[in-house]
Amino acid sequence: MPAPRSTVRRGLAAVAALPLLAVAATACGYGSEAKDDDAKANVSAGGKKLSSDTVKIGYFPNLTHATALVGIQEGTIQKELGGTEVESTTFNAGPSEIEALNAGSIDIGFIGPSPSINGYSKSQGKGLRIISGSASGGVKLVVNPKKIKTLDDLKGKKIATPQLGNTQDVAFLNWISEKGWKVDAQSGKGDVSVVRSDNKVTPDAYRSGDLDGAWVPEPTASKLVSQGAKVLLNETDLWPDKKFVITNIIVSQKFLDEHPDVVEAVLKGSVATNKWINANPDEAKASANKALEKLSGKPLAPEILDPAWESIEITDDPLAETLKTQAGYSVKSGLLKEPDLQGIYDLGPLNKILKAEGRPEVADAGLGVK
Repeated sequence: MPAPRSTVRRGLAAVAALPLLAVAATACGYGSEAKDDDAKANVSAGGKKLSSDTVKIGYFPNLTHATALVGIQEGTIQKELGGTEVESTTFNAGPSEIEALNAGSIDIGFIGPSPSINGYSKSQGKGLRIISGSASGGVKLVVNPKKIKTLDDLKGKKIATPQLGNTQDVAFLNWISEKGWKVDAQSGKGDVSVVRSDNKVTPDAYRSGDLDGAWVPEPTASKLVSQGAKVLLNETDLWPDKKFVITNIIVSQKFLDEHPDVVEAVLKGSVATNKWINANPDEAKASANKALEKLSGKPLAPEILDPAWESIEITDDPLAETLKTQAGYSVKSGLLKEPDLQGIYDLGPLNKILKAEGRPEVADAGLGVK
């Protein structure tokens, strides 16, 4: 049968343009430590440990990272790990998560394609591997309808992305280029002002009038809509078949080499989580919201949660062809030289799990390890 999927659908003065691989400025250095008490509670008493005592997992407090939110919240990932304990950390955007992966602060990460490409390229193919997909879609251009009524009206306006070099930043820079407009990728200055703004502060910056709009993932996009913004463009509509990878699962190459059993267990937990999300979208939505409440201190209101959840598709497929396209965006924007992506994928462990379940294998677009 086909791989299961369904459409399931966090001031500006503090915001500054960040270096491409800048570390997130938080008390924990690379990111915020997630409250994973529930996951720890699910460590089996006397459960068998795998080859590592712990596995450090990074993800974002975004609905586009629903696999991590739900998999950790429900203990599905922990269940597969037995006595090996999950330690989780959250990030605002991909470049800082890549920095944490390189530093050994996390072992496995849920992350977008552009930082994955950049991290792989900068390590000359030695730093990481993409081992699974996680989500497609869930990214929108939302604007102040009083200032911006058509796409052409974006010229001269201030539009936020989460971080320099993150997936939404690269996608927006590419869109600007296709309009024939000019923007300096590093500074964000040009025909459109691209403002790199932490997702946590973007709604306040929009409310204060410091931003005219944002190209952002969910639930930030729907938070802005709840403040009066309008969805001007859904990025899904720009892609063939309305599919594009927004979240991958990556692993440190060192951790994969040393602890393949742990990596396989996390993947089993991810596959099981995705299957449950797609079979139980309403329950999964509530679980993701509960996880966000733990991370932020309050749940998302229904008028934010519901449209955000509807726009995301959860999938094990990494949609590798779309990653190749996004690599081209990074090159065209000037953020990356033409990368050699051969070997960026190691889908062997995932396909082993899918095959055992009688499901089709997923493809690596010719970019798998040899």
